[in-house]
Amino acid sequence: MNQLQGTATAALAIDSRCQLGEGIVWDGRMQRLYWTDILSSRLWMHEPASGATHHWALPEPLGCLALGEDGRLLLALAKSIRLANAPQPEVPLALHTLCALEPGQGASTRSNDGRCDRHGNFVFGTKDETGADPPLGRFYQFSIAHGLRPLPLPPAAIPNSICFSPDGGTLYFCDSVQPRILRCDYDPVAASVSAPVVFTRVEGGGAPDGSTVDADGHLWNAQWGAGRVVRYAPDGRVDRVVAIPAGMPSCCAIGGKNLDTLYVTTAREEMDAAALAAAPTAGGIFALSLDGLAGLPEARLRGA
Repeated sequence: MNQLQGTATAALAIDSRCQLGEGIVWDGRMQRLYWTDILSSRLWMHEPASGATHHWALPEPLGCLALGEDGRLLLALAKSIRLANAPQPEVPLALHTLCALEPGQGASTRSNDGRCDRHGNFVFGTKDETGADPPLGRFYQFSIAHGLRPLPLPPAAIPNSICFSPDGGTLYFCDSVQPRILRCDYDPVAASVSAPVVFTRVEGGGAPDGSTVDADGHLWNAQWGAGRVVRYAPDGRVDRVVAIPAGMPSCCAIGGKNLDTLYVTTAREEMDAAALAAAPTAGGIFALSLDGLAGLPEARLRGA
């Protein structure tokens, strides 16, 4: 049994100490990581080769982001979808608004988790900030060609775990208030889905948060409150577990030069003073080398 078939432990890679680190993606062209600190309204960037890290202040909280075909970034801010110029250290971001996001809901909702599908559309969800029943959160597809289109998925309080099978035909997602991850058939052209079914149930406490899918079609899920990332086989079985030693695991991506490094965002949110004193690197990015496993290149927004 190799290390990854039991429980491995990730190590601190970037001491960013985000309040709510989320939405991490790997840019293979530029060999960069991007992620957001939602509560601090910041976009972060890190270049592993040089060790350089930068961040930019934003006018709204940034829920999630995607790479554009031309190097720009799509930013799903709390109440707007915007394009940003290709980030350069020490250069301010120029933002171009593409559409408003649920303006009729005001501060009752904001953007949350999201990821590009394999066909260049951005799929994301909005989070209910009110505790309404039924919840106010919804799922959407955004594309340059069609703009914002709702996906016919159930309302969600905290939409998360959005990712796609290697062939793009299966959409995975969850509502983090429920200990399960769902899947459905997904048509990117029509922005339609089949009736969702349970992919896997999260056991042992914790809530399903952000996910990614690797080259073998296995899903990696960061589990809030449980200090771990779990890899699930395509049939939903637990394949292996990665322990995250500090912070609240929130999202994951597979990157690095050979697409063989697991990167995990964490948060300081919901940790009291004693917990933070015991784990001062909470909110950082943790990493683990995945010997013998590989990720997939991050899909890019078509037309941007």
